[in-house]
Amino acid sequence: MTVTPSAPRSGPSPHLAGLTTLRVGGPAADLVVAETEDALVEAVRGADEAGTPVLVVGGGSNLVVADEGYAGRVVLVRTRGLRAESDLCGGAFVEVAAGEPWDDLVAAAVERGWSGLEALSGIPGTTGATPLQNVGAYGQEVSQTLARVRTWDRRRGAVRTFAAADCGFGYRTSRFKQEPDRFVVLAVTFQLGVGDLGAPVQYAELARALGIEVGRRAPARAVREAVLALRRGKAMVLDAEDHDTWSTGSFFTNPFVDPDRLPEGAPSWPADGDRVKTSAAWLIEHAGFAKGHGDGPARLSSRHTLALTNRGEASTADVLALAREIRDGVLTRFGVELHPEPVLVGCSL
Repeated sequence: MTVTPSAPRSGPSPHLAGLTTLRVGGPAADLVVAETEDALVEAVRGADEAGTPVLVVGGGSNLVVADEGYAGRVVLVRTRGLRAESDLCGGAFVEVAAGEPWDDLVAAAVERGWSGLEALSGIPGTTGATPLQNVGAYGQEVSQTLARVRTWDRRRGAVRTFAAADCGFGYRTSRFKQEPDRFVVLAVTFQLGVGDLGAPVQYAELARALGIEVGRRAPARAVREAVLALRRGKAMVLDAEDHDTWSTGSFFTNPFVDPDRLPEGAPSWPADGDRVKTSAAWLIEHAGFAKGHGDGPARLSSRHTLALTNRGEASTADVLALAREIRDGVLTRFGVELHPEPVLVGCSL
């Protein structure tokens, strides 16, 4: 790709609270809105050449920024575009610009008869952010259908494309997350099935909602509708009028523990190596933190103990204080340390 000199749109420097789903965070020193791939590369490259720190923001759904704000350049990824090639043998190869809203892509896939993303319905954020976390829900992960990721390598100063096998995917991680200041995702290509049926349903709760057995298939449209209903019931679909949805979604990842360290009664699933994965939500609830816990501007969601929510006037400090209380409570009760899922910028637990 030849990057032509471009003029990314600059604007006033708002508080990051207005750019994140948790709605906390101080001002940005500099804000650039990148609406084309060239503009995105130029905004990042220009800051790098000037020695200016860069924070790339998509939908802001997995981001917690310090109350002091960000003393560098914030680049808003607002690129758009979807290109598809489809046949019954190879399926659909769908290349998507990083700034495309993720749920718009899932809706389009279901509408066009492409399967493999339907259980990821209702997840906020942009498509370019999904490989970083290896986003997953209800038995599906992005890595299952991702074919390649095109990136800007800030260290090499060049465009690089990674096949799925080279992305280092794991549970809520990837090589892009492990090297957070190196790669900027420009576009993601998925290989999806073609047909009305979704992928085999691997999540028991979703299977029950669909009235099928785990491992069976259902129409992709029905899977999407069932997932959206389940997520709404847990306040995991964004709604500006509902403070239970003012969150980053799940604040803690499910921990991996040695089988002999698994708390009695805790659910578990096989994991890599000799460890098992258990439920952070179960640990939080059984450590004494009920839904709605808290009496300040930051509280647990009234519908899901994994979501730390802003009740309207919370600061980043309020959210982190609640997170520390929960993390420390679970550690004291069960000896298991919870780790945050969102990216913490200028702050820490």
